[in-house]
Amino acid sequence: MRVDRLWLTDFRSYESAELQLAPGLTAIVGANGEGKTNLVEAIVVLATTASFRGAPTEALVRAGASAAIVRGEGERDGRQLLVEVEITPTGRTRAQVNRQRVARTRDLLDALRVTVFAPDDLDLVKGGPAGRRRYLDDLLVAVHPRHDATRRDLDRVLRQRNALLKQAGGRLDEAAAATLDVWDARLATAGAELGRARRDLIARLVPVLSSAYDTVADTAAEVEVAYEPTWLDADYASVLAEGRQADVRRGLTLVGPHRDEVDLSIGGLPARTHASQGEQRSLAFALRIAGHELVTEEIGVAPILVLDDVFSELDPQRSRALLEALPPGQTILTTAGVLPEGAAPDRSLRIAGGRIVEGDAPVG
Repeated sequence: MRVDRLWLTDFRSYESAELQLAPGLTAIVGANGEGKTNLVEAIVVLATTASFRGAPTEALVRAGASAAIVRGEGERDGRQLLVEVEITPTGRTRAQVNRQRVARTRDLLDALRVTVFAPDDLDLVKGGPAGRRRYLDDLLVAVHPRHDATRRDLDRVLRQRNALLKQAGGRLDEAAAATLDVWDARLATAGAELGRARRDLIARLVPVLSSAYDTVADTAAEVEVAYEPTWLDADYASVLAEGRQADVRRGLTLVGPHRDEVDLSIGGLPARTHASQGEQRSLAFALRIAGHELVTEEIGVAPILVLDDVFSELDPQRSRALLEALPPGQTILTTAGVLPEGAAPDRSLRIAGGRIVEGDAPVG
């Protein structure tokens, strides 16, 4: 799959923009603050209607505009593809694929998928468990979109259950206990389904991740991912029942997939605390590449790969290894400096003064 042409109207800093992308590697070069990331963010919006930077949807609309529109024209499986997303200042989104309205965001995955690697991905290794859980769940949805419904149902039930626990103020009356029984049954079903799916995904991920790390880091190392929550090997409904009093006292749900840890290690040592900065960055990129490969294997076509300003955080050796590890398919990268030695983009774009122009990307 690929996007050949991209049009923006009132998106982020762009009142209007149009650019053509190569089917292989496109490099977008420009100083910080010129709008490079806004361009690749638009490509992600076409696949998800959301910002990969965690910005609220309404922030994607240029100040003072009535709506932002992103249009992408390309190809998937030999068929022409046109994806259009409209975003209003209230955060409402509307999406179309080949002029047909898309009712659910996850249905966009049938048309377009994107893998993103950005400097903030270092938090996948260095940060808390929430980021690693999100990585797994996002990858689950990319591999099997049906898991989106499970994740959303789990989030909804947790909010309702925690609201009830907080409202109880440490004591449950008969009516509250009966309502909690309902939420527990739904949480047990959705939680167990998501937990099993995560564990199955990790079993597929580990060998691919190990190979990706060896390539990206340009050295062999033993990389492991551990996810073995004790509640998953028991009956989750029974676990919730046994922990109910503690949940009531604390006013929140203490055990479940929303609290699980995903441990990453290199050479048998915790990557979060024992790996060097370079090893951590290599592992973060390997996680993205491994996920990218799993999605490619599952759907039979490579997602678009976006690399947003990653070379500024890597030494020359790891930068070269990263380039050599790029999988086949369309890749769009941004950089504020020079490209690593050996880089040979099929198309180079330069941004200066908010304008997009053709221009060779400098190679160091």
